[in-house]
Amino acid sequence: MGSPRNTAPPFVRLAAHPLRWRLLTELARSDLRVRELVSLLDQPQNLVSYHLRLLRDGGLVTATRSTFDGRDSYYHLDLDRCAHALAGTAAALHPALQWESAPPVRAPRSVLFVCTGNSARSPIAEARLRHHTAGHVQVSSAGTHPRPRLHPHAVRALHDRFGVDVASSRPRHLDTLTGRRFDYVITLCDKAREVCRDLGDPAGRLHWSIPDPATARAGDDYPAFLRVAADIDTRVRHLLPVLAATEAQEIKP
Repeated sequence: MGSPRNTAPPFVRLAAHPLRWRLLTELARSDLRVRELVSLLDQPQNLVSYHLRLLRDGGLVTATRSTFDGRDSYYHLDLDRCAHALAGTAAALHPALQWESAPPVRAPRSVLFVCTGNSARSPIAEARLRHHTAGHVQVSSAGTHPRPRLHPHAVRALHDRFGVDVASSRPRHLDTLTGRRFDYVITLCDKAREVCRDLGDPAGRLHWSIPDPATARAGDDYPAFLRVAADIDTRVRHLLPVLAATEAQEIKP
């Protein structure tokens, strides 16, 4: 057996396989189902499922049951785990290697977050992206079947965890945004994704499969909202380099 210095770190061994690398790159962009990955990679389902299992066993990919079709699952790439693994890989090669933070988003961009009720997940995402970009991104949220008001636990979670007050906000219907153009349309609800398949440029459509915290088991309601708020904030932070990279591509001479 080789010494630790002669053994590639676990992330390298997982990501070095061409098909697993393609799975990682597709899931880095959006949460997807197995059949969608099969179509994108043009590979047999049993082979795709096998490599997904290896990525799940390695802690890089997770799966959640679809709230639209309970027989289906969405696969999600844990970008924080990948970042830590990549940092460890760089350190294993040479301690002088450092990761540079992503450049800020400066050019105006527009993002729409969509869920069913526009009462929890999409307003949380809207508030977090607006905060992280300090107004440099035009952010909106809407629902396919909006509730009369924001869920009080969503309002509380944003205030308690991030110090953000959205108590005066009201859910809006997706139809009120008809005709508006968005650089990115991000669905946070499996049901909304099915409804919004024809909304906007396909290149700018992303999906974050996030369970509705309002459906948490009795007694766990508010902690579920805190977990969802933390998950959404992480995803929003990982979206920032995507927005900045899009900006850089557009201004490249």
